[in-house]
Amino acid sequence: MTGTEARPLLEIRGLYKSFGAVQVLHDVDLAIRAGEVTALVGDNGAGKSTLVKCVSGIYTTDSGEVRFDGRPVSIHNPRDAALLGIEVVYQDLALCDNLDIVQNMFLGRERRRGVVLDDPTMEQMASRTLAGLAVRTVKSVRQQVASLSGGQRQTVAIAKAVLWNSRIVILDEPTAALGVAQTAQVLELVRRLADNGLAVLLISHNMNDVFAVSDSIAALYLGRMVAQVRTTDVSHSAVVELITAGRSGGLGMQATGDSSGMTGNGLTGNGFDSLASYDTNGVDR
Repeated sequence: MTGTEARPLLEIRGLYKSFGAVQVLHDVDLAIRAGEVTALVGDNGAGKSTLVKCVSGIYTTDSGEVRFDGRPVSIHNPRDAALLGIEVVYQDLALCDNLDIVQNMFLGRERRRGVVLDDPTMEQMASRTLAGLAVRTVKSVRQQVASLSGGQRQTVAIAKAVLWNSRIVILDEPTAALGVAQTAQVLELVRRLADNGLAVLLISHNMNDVFAVSDSIAALYLGRMVAQVRTTDVSHSAVVELITAGRSGGLGMQATGDSSGMTGNGLTGNGFDSLASYDTNGVDR
């Protein structure tokens, strides 16, 4: 794990996003560092998906600054994000069951030799990427995705994201539909991505997963980033309180004050209890 003094690879400052009269994100700050896993947590409707879509270029922001590797950048569309090396693995994985692993990894970005597909090169690159991630659960890169387990599918989706010289990988609930053994494999892969120097943004409701692999935790509450802290400096229960009430002790939104101001590690303002609740075992209910 790297120190807090390292410059963020991606830094968001004062981001706002609204849809018509509905303000979804309010003055959001976020820092993502290379070689680290940053966990983004928040209740349903907190704004996690909207924030990710702003970072990945699906939505344009209303205002705010995005800095990549220390320099201001503009992300207007997914191509801009891809050129910066930002790749997203969505919860549905976006894999085609009727295609094999190689075909899925190069879907829409096929290598060609003249007018024909360069299958040997694509197969070699796919095999090299999986080997570089120490993936040993896939027998052949020519297996159809339909024959893979949930954990193997997640592995292929992550390998597809890192194939293109990515620098930031965003993972949306990568273990949501997996069993215990498959979850452990995917979390090991997530940690390996960061150890290989990539910046990883992990979206998860599961507190056990968050604390197992993350270096820092960013908590969204009602569209506001109420805290971003080092994982070692916070407890399970404190993170659950940030998610469900927007505050925990000295972190997050205070009981009284101006909801637009910043103080310490979080925002001041009136908090509202969330409709959902979490326990320290990472179960939302």
